[in-house]
Amino acid sequence: MAELGVHVWLFLLVVAVASVGAGVANKSCSGGGGLYLATAKEEEEGNLLVKKPASDSEPTPEYSAVKVGEVVDTDDFDGGFSSLDGMLHWAIGHSNPARLRQTAQSVQHLSADELQKRQLEIKDLMEKSKMPSDAQLMQIAITDLNNSSLSLEDRRRALQELLVLVELIDNANDLDKLGGIAVVIRELNNSDLQIRIASAWILGKASQNNPVVQKQASKYISALRLAYILQLGALTKLMKMVKSSSVEEGIKAMYAVSALIRNNLDGHEMFFAGDGDSILQDIMSNSSMDIRLRKKSASLVADLADFQLQVTNKAEPPLFSNRYFLKSVVDLTASSDFDLQEKALMAVKSLLKLKTTKALDFKDFCGLDGVMERTREQLQQLMGEEYQRDFARDMENLCREVELIFRRKLEEVHMI
Repeated sequence: MAELGVHVWLFLLVVAVASVGAGVANKSCSGGGGLYLATAKEEEEGNLLVKKPASDSEPTPEYSAVKVGEVVDTDDFDGGFSSLDGMLHWAIGHSNPARLRQTAQSVQHLSADELQKRQLEIKDLMEKSKMPSDAQLMQIAITDLNNSSLSLEDRRRALQELLVLVELIDNANDLDKLGGIAVVIRELNNSDLQIRIASAWILGKASQNNPVVQKQASKYISALRLAYILQLGALTKLMKMVKSSSVEEGIKAMYAVSALIRNNLDGHEMFFAGDGDSILQDIMSNSSMDIRLRKKSASLVADLADFQLQVTNKAEPPLFSNRYFLKSVVDLTASSDFDLQEKALMAVKSLLKLKTTKALDFKDFCGLDGVMERTREQLQQLMGEEYQRDFARDMENLCREVELIFRRKLEEVHMI
């Protein structure tokens, strides 16, 4: 009976997979002689699934498996299944319940020989249904983007696929190796807003510096990738996009700019040369700007200051001694949004540590004393609210740090 149960389980698996196999529109490639999911160009001919030739010299016969236009939920695909159990759960979740019940009833009447035959069919199906690697998926998306006749919808889809894939550092590195960086940067000039937004988002994700996760070799690769992106003029274009009339475009562009220049000396220099400090000041001092853009600006200011503290052999940029710039940061603490307040205080903390920032500018021109007093009063009120208590404690600790650095900086002035 145990063996019969295994056969039933496997048979249900193949039925479940088969019941949704015609709906899988993911693009993929598989080993020689197997099946692979077509590029957008091949889809135009009406087929998504194409038989791969055994060698490059053989012709590629095509047969229809899924007709273009079918709506398929592909959110659960991540490049493969770790086990048969995982495949079964996915297949059952995406199959027809009525059909599964009917199959479960009929399978009980099959003989051992018939079940064995079904098992062999299952094995054959699984061999043909191997999921593609991330690199293969990326290559297909890049090939599609290089297709000048690609439809707008397919171009958007290819970018969305890359957006998901470059979450992983290894995939971000592969994006460069596969020639995808230049392709995505080119799409920043597309006339379609959604394509520009997706392209900026991809560049931001691919450029993120994660020293905790990355090993030394990966850091080196990332540095090369960032240098290449900067050489292609992506930063200049993205800085223009930050000022877009589209809020989403501006936000994604700022995200990409921050990722590109974080801990990158060349990126910093290009940012300042492109009047990046004025862009930041304009955003932070304009209360009508989308709050998400103001938050990203405050975070970028903190990153710029923190990096400057590490690069001791380079002169500090003029913006750090610009009292109007400093005031635009301090004034963000008056926001009713607690997250923006915290990001602004983090930026103030980092700015106070710099040599060229003047304590008296913070005190007399920016009114930092009043800001700290107002923040303390606000935190006292938050302490009485249970759901805000943890945040209030964190903010209180941050305020103590800012206050301590501020007072020490003032004492240094009085000692001179």
